[in-house]
Amino acid sequence: MRDWQLGKTYRSFSGQVCWDVLGKAHGEPVVLLHGTPFSSYVWRTIARSLARDYRVFVWDMPGYGASEMADGQDVSLAAQGRVFADLLIHWGLAEALVVAHDFGGAVALRAHLLHGVRYRRLALVDAVALAPWGSPFFRLVREHSDVFGQLPPRLHRALVREYISSASHPGLHQATLDRLVEPWMGDTGQPAFYRQIAQADERYTDEIQDRYGTIDFPVLVCWGTDDAWIPVARGRELASRIPGARLALIPEAGHLVQEDAPAELTAALIAFLRE
Repeated sequence: MRDWQLGKTYRSFSGQVCWDVLGKAHGEPVVLLHGTPFSSYVWRTIARSLARDYRVFVWDMPGYGASEMADGQDVSLAAQGRVFADLLIHWGLAEALVVAHDFGGAVALRAHLLHGVRYRRLALVDAVALAPWGSPFFRLVREHSDVFGQLPPRLHRALVREYISSASHPGLHQATLDRLVEPWMGDTGQPAFYRQIAQADERYTDEIQDRYGTIDFPVLVCWGTDDAWIPVARGRELASRIPGARLALIPEAGHLVQEDAPAELTAALIAFLRE
């Protein structure tokens, strides 16, 4: 895990958040949001590329990655949206450039539409934004999280590995898969995995999706054409709901575009952020 470590912490109302910043001290700020069941680790390659020209903020949401995982913790989209709004204040960022993947898309959208956070530009990558969302497996576990939570550790590990593997179209490198699976293991990680799925309620996107037409800053919607979790048709619909939004399709990439096509995604993001 030495290849990606977050060295700073912030005490949020939902638990301790681990975060860090890369790049130029006076560069324009870019904030990267991860999705579920991932962490900031999925942004490592792109964050380092962006850090050549920008000040790049990365963080693990409460209940994910290196951040705090605890019994009874609120890790819902509602909580994450509030934590993100508070973090931006903590970082002193008034109108940052924001790039958000999967679940992080809904977090960024809620922070703007419900908490008044402004962005200079927003890139949404295979974002959770329109119901219904989540793979068939995700929805099955959400409906029976108490049952799945009782799996023996070895079966739980196999389940998580298979689930995360399905987010990639060409397949993940073994070391990458191991790194993405590891936070969800053990006495703390296993219950945290089912906790975050159990709290993934579609009402948190239902209450904002009719407001997407009010977004008045530039938006780029990026989507892997071979996303098996959220089909590319959902990306087209999302782009059509946001005034002036552009759609960038990444061929032969699955839901984890950062892993499947990092060069193509980085190029699309840099072109958008520099405009």
